[in-house]
Amino acid sequence: MRSKQKINQKQSTEVSYIKDDEACHKVSKANRRTFLKGLGLGVGAISAGVCLPSRAELIGYSGESGGFTNNRDFNFNATGSDYQDGYQEAYEPAKTCNAAVIDTRLFSSSNTSSGMHERNNLAIKRLTCAGFNVQNPEILNRKYYRFGGSDQERTNDFQYIANGHVEAPKLLLGVRGGYGAMRILDKVSWAKLGSVLKERGTIVGGFSDVTAIQCALLAKGGMGSANLPMAYSEFGKYKPDPISCAGFVKAVTDKNLLISTYRSNKTSYKLPTILSKRPSQRISGTIWGGNLSVLSALAGSSYMPNPRGGIVFIEEVGEQPYRLERMLYDLHLAGVFKNQQAIVFGAMARSGSDGYDPSYDVAAVIKELHKVTGLPIYSGVAFGHVSKKQSFPMGCDCTIVPNSSGFDLRFANYPTIDAGLIYEPALSA
Repeated sequence: MRSKQKINQKQSTEVSYIKDDEACHKVSKANRRTFLKGLGLGVGAISAGVCLPSRAELIGYSGESGGFTNNRDFNFNATGSDYQDGYQEAYEPAKTCNAAVIDTRLFSSSNTSSGMHERNNLAIKRLTCAGFNVQNPEILNRKYYRFGGSDQERTNDFQYIANGHVEAPKLLLGVRGGYGAMRILDKVSWAKLGSVLKERGTIVGGFSDVTAIQCALLAKGGMGSANLPMAYSEFGKYKPDPISCAGFVKAVTDKNLLISTYRSNKTSYKLPTILSKRPSQRISGTIWGGNLSVLSALAGSSYMPNPRGGIVFIEEVGEQPYRLERMLYDLHLAGVFKNQQAIVFGAMARSGSDGYDPSYDVAAVIKELHKVTGLPIYSGVAFGHVSKKQSFPMGCDCTIVPNSSGFDLRFANYPTIDAGLIYEPALSA
């Protein structure tokens, strides 16, 4: 929900919000000094005239009790059950903050972050200071078994937008990966959601298990997304990676994003950056894909995209070479690669070595894939379960152009945010 009211040191304002499907109007009054103190920022940290009401709402400020409480099941100051003690003490906020005017919602489709109060708090602080008006931070405290809420709650993160219960945000950002998105794929109206999000120009961001959400949205809703660092996973870190944060901002603001890759190391140092019979060719198509384990699980389902002439992106973490090959064969035997023009590999992190033959490694697996598919393979894109991520849009136009020692990925026709609305240093503060 947008707020156009302004807060200064002596001015208070009313905030309202809608929680779940109840029309709840919660009124709170926040003194600017008290508010900034509760947020962990000095009074001079945010210039007078910035829009702050949504911040008071999202951190649970209660005028009735005269302080910050857990009135929306979100505790900014809880520490007891978090194993990362000292997060708040070590946090040094940015000296200035942008007005939080970018409508932002979180979705928690996979693992829970409940109990990780320090990381959750820092993620919200950083995103808010950077200019993102996070409208539903309470979902960070949800838990059902290992998941970030019950299947219905996690479905509602998307279905409420599709049905108009809440307005489509400009940024719809995943909380974290893990497992769980598969359980809700058949519960979301993807075509309707895609239509609403396209009309708004929403950026849907995440990776890892969020691949299932991204694929369903593209396959059934015709809607692209973006490979982005996530709220808990990156912005809640003790020290977020500045390069990943810069890559996040560039991917959501640059209308003509270009990513250059000169080495294959992120995939395997034993591979050439381009494995092709025609290494100098340019290839254009829709880029899609994501985490290999999730793609393999979707093979044969209606949630697997199949853009003709597409470019498949693949990343993975913690899988031995034979498991990687088995999942790649899943895709090959299911015909996933038949209509595609190329395969692009990101980070194949912590793959280990084969116990029978150490020479059977990631490079050997990818060379086998090239042999059986006949497709050109491009390796080394710095995205996946690694630091120094280079974020990029998905489900959009992409052109692969060889460069002096590798290749460029040039992206086009995807939604962006005005760069002036984002204060990048706050994300890695």
